Amino acid sequence: MALTIWIDDWQMQCCGRSFALGDVVSWTLLEVDPEDYADVVGGERADEIDFCEEHHGQGDGHPPTSVEVVSIAEVHCRYGVPPGATDKVNCPVPGTTVLVPVKEADGWAKARPDVSFAGYLVTARRASDGSEGAAARGH
Repeated sequence: MALTIWIDDWQMQCCGRSFALGDVVSWTLLEVDPEDYADVVGGERADEIDFCEEHHGQGDGHPPTSVEVVSIAEVHCRYGVPPGATDKVNCPVPGTTVLVPVKEADGWAKARPDVSFAGYLVTARRASDGSEGAAARGH
């Protein structure tokens, strides 16, 4: 069964570890409300998101899950102050999402015109044992 996982850009930039297609990784996965990601990735893609990856304390009590990375997409979108907002906080602008398939992720992305890097959408499958998966692929 495939899982779709959201990884914030800042989580990776702060203290995340790089990963690539085929890697077996151990992540703390928290269930999410896909609607929370609709403005960033678009409603259709948001509906696919099962979990977010967390390593800044909010995942306490959630054991790490071993998953094998099947696909990685950088997510870029435009940010702006919503019409009528009084707090002047930049938010994702719906309909501006750009997905860029990549082979590896390190928390940084090549700049794209008119949009900012927001994070990654990762498709993965549960690994029975991370060491077995890596050994089976010769890593």
